[in-house]
Amino acid sequence: MKKFSVVIAGGGSTFTPGIVMMLLDNQDRFPLRKLTLYDNDGERQGILGDALAILLRENAPEIEFKHTTDPEEAFTDTDFCMAHIRVGKYAMRELDEKIPLKYGVIGQETCGPGGIAYGMRSITGMLEIIDYMERYSKDCWMLNYSNPASIVAEACRVLRPEAKVLNICDMPVGTLRRMSQIIGKTPKELDVRYFGLNHFGWWTSVKDKEGNEYLEDIKSYVSEHGYLTQIEVDTQHTDPSWQKTHKKAKDLLAINPRYLPNTYLKYYLYPDDEVAHANCSFTRANEVMEGREKTVFDAAKDIVRKGTAVDSGFHIDAHASFIVDLARAIAYNTHERMLMIVENNGAITNFPDDAMVEVPCIVGSGGPEPLSQGRIPDFEKTLMYQQLMVEKMVVEAYVEKSYLKLWQALTLSKTIPSAGVAKALLDDLIEANKDFWPELS
Repeated sequence: MKKFSVVIAGGGSTFTPGIVMMLLDNQDRFPLRKLTLYDNDGERQGILGDALAILLRENAPEIEFKHTTDPEEAFTDTDFCMAHIRVGKYAMRELDEKIPLKYGVIGQETCGPGGIAYGMRSITGMLEIIDYMERYSKDCWMLNYSNPASIVAEACRVLRPEAKVLNICDMPVGTLRRMSQIIGKTPKELDVRYFGLNHFGWWTSVKDKEGNEYLEDIKSYVSEHGYLTQIEVDTQHTDPSWQKTHKKAKDLLAINPRYLPNTYLKYYLYPDDEVAHANCSFTRANEVMEGREKTVFDAAKDIVRKGTAVDSGFHIDAHASFIVDLARAIAYNTHERMLMIVENNGAITNFPDDAMVEVPCIVGSGGPEPLSQGRIPDFEKTLMYQQLMVEKMVVEAYVEKSYLKLWQALTLSKTIPSAGVAKALLDDLIEANKDFWPELS
């Protein structure tokens, strides 16, 4: 079996150790000959990289491993780039969440003004990595799961249309896991139908391999408990903020009982409730920095101090096995069925062809082939179209360096109550992001 060379772009991420351990756990399915971490923050990446070097030396010494800030070294002789970058790191995420709350608007990593601010930062970073990849390994595929995925995917469509970029999100994977727990199945036993934009969509079918439909059974559970299961609470140690998010799905189902909702719809359909329950001084960014961020980096430092990764605090990011499934689909033409973010081109028949939609695809060596989801109802289509225009106008604002376009994008968002609030927010976000955004005029 051929062995592959992989670079993880965003090597200083708190998710990197879990992804590396997941890759090691799947060597029988997707063997590696070389694994490289790349990040523009060498100090941060170095902490994780030094610890992971010890882990690989003890568990997979045959894999060539290194971490670097040199793009030529990182991207030369590479088959796959797994990209999960965070431009501005958690310090900027904290501002994304807290600045909107000053104006009575929800601040969130991928939705509303916080997601737009993050998107404007991410575009530059993503284009830079794509260009490195194409310069040094033109046959390399990028598996991109950087947020905010919809804005990033639209920017890639507009600005790098020929690039070999596959856009995917782990959120549907996590929700499918909870659905499988509800009905006593495993995710691999289920096939779904889904339509929407990233973090903005609905499941229309959940069947097992024999064709038995479980949509109504799952809706019955969600109508009382949301997607939260006791298994998740007991075994995944789900953060309180995520438990609340999974429970909120019952309210999303109530407004639209036709289909099972993506949990992120709460930010668009119940923004006032989210603001009312937000803590302006301690947001999700603070929760992550004091939780996962501290835990992962403390574990890395402990490995280096001890000189061994035995009994380390690193854990396999099991749900991220979707990344291996995607890489295998390209490498071995497996025709894996996966939810992907792709250009619509008729997959949703009554929606714009140039929309970057999230739908089931069959993935082989040539990339994803979307499965037709037919026509969608007016309620969902109208919500999606409004959000689509927000995302398109953000990319247009980036390309044109247009203050007006970005003001209009914010005004269109369902999370923002008026053009006046949108303008005040924009001016504040421009000041906070002056080191990252293009200068707008």
